[in-house]
Amino acid sequence: MTMLSPHELATLMLIRSAPDQIDMTRVELDTLLDCDLISLEPRAGARLPMLTAAGAHVLEVAARLDGPRSWDSVQ
Repeated sequence: MTMLSPHELATLMLIRSAPDQIDMTRVELDTLLDCDLISLEPRAGARLPMLTAAGAHVLEVAARLDGPRSWDSVQ
């Protein structure tokens, strides 16, 4: 898998929280589609980006990386 840029990861997070507010001309969408992290689904008369299972998994892993670290408990 290709490493995602910060912009691509942020776009993935935006798609999770507000797919109807994504600018469909964002260049990051092409990469996310190519990596099968999103799909375009027909919704409300338009095609909206939606997370695939792989896209949801990437965000779950990223959330775990932001969890507590061993040195946080050292005082």
